[in-house]
Amino acid sequence: MLYSGSGISAISSVPFAFSEVLPHLSLGTWTYIFQGLLVLILMLLQKRFVLQYLFSFVVGFVFGKLLDANELWINILPSTIWLRILYFVISYLLISFGIALSNRCCLPIIPTDLFPRELSKITGVSYSKIKISFDVICLAVTAAMTGICLHHIDGLGIGTVLAAFTMGKVVGLMGDYLDRHVQFVSFLQKEHFGKRKQA
Repeated sequence: MLYSGSGISAISSVPFAFSEVLPHLSLGTWTYIFQGLLVLILMLLQKRFVLQYLFSFVVGFVFGKLLDANELWINILPSTIWLRILYFVISYLLISFGIALSNRCCLPIIPTDLFPRELSKITGVSYSKIKISFDVICLAVTAAMTGICLHHIDGLGIGTVLAAFTMGKVVGLMGDYLDRHVQFVSFLQKEHFGKRKQA
């Protein structure tokens, strides 16, 4: 999404801002630091240690390392205006669908996706409202950091703003579609259910 020239995704914008303002650490490193902070906030809100959140941080750590690895080859892609629009559309749809899937996969997910989902459960506020608010706050922090420290707003574009205000709704719609057509069951629950049925 960042390579499309339309701006980075909202959930990656804060680590991106830190990587620009404090470049001695890579984007991937700042990403898992940010994700670790989100996991800590969730545990404080839950007022207990949640093992699933720790596994989520491990997934986020791998995600951060993969960001750095993919930065090594992404610049070889052609970058005409039409291809950049295509990169943005593909990225937007893949991210939205990926979040909708990960919210239902019954496995640990990256903290930036986990945070809105769990905060929605904790507060009782709908996922789409939490997701949009989270994305907009990320944008505001990024704009403030880069504007104050770099004297220009960096990493944000029309695509970032568009995604921040619409992606929560699109993820919700994709999730609703998945819920109507697919049932996700943890393999542990399935195994447990099978044993109970045999008994």
